Amino acid sequence: MARPNSTVVVLAGSGSAQILAGLDGLANVRVASSGEPAALVGQTHAAYVVHDRDPLAGVADAWAGFFDRQAPPGTLEVAIEAAVADLRRGATLLPDYYLVLDPESLPATGKHWWLGVLAGAAPSRVVPAAPTVSAVREALSRLPAGRWWPDDVETWLRDLVRVVPDQVGLPRPAQA
Repeated sequence: MARPNSTVVVLAGSGSAQILAGLDGLANVRVASSGEPAALVGQTHAAYVVHDRDPLAGVADAWAGFFDRQAPPGTLEVAIEAAVADLRRGATLLPDYYLVLDPESLPATGKHWWLGVLAGAAPSRVVPAAPTVSAVREALSRLPAGRWWPDDVETWLRDLVRVVPDQVGLPRPAQA
């Protein structure tokens, strides 16, 4: 899948469907429905494409399940390899931004995923927002510039098995 010309934003969190409905019809914003093929998203000419299909959702769920001891062994590794395969063959793309709705209400491990793991990989690409249409509109109008996702996304994803929630973003001790 070719990289879209638009800025792609994934709306993450509960209530995203209602927020997306409230954004429909805004000038320069194309709201992509959940049932719409991903290839069509790349063909729009709107400044922003906003949708709720997180390409890393399976990895996020498996990572939280791994550290919350809710997922069977190997689930995280399988989810990572599935995401790597989808990214490699172009079936999915990392978005330009994630707008995370009401991150304070997330379970502890979910907060670590959004505000630790993802924000640690690309700090300005994860933007918290209140779960209202007006807050999301405001966030879209003020998306910060910043570094992109890691150059080697495959290695970054595969290293997630060693990223511990309570230690995300902390400096690592020097290796001897």
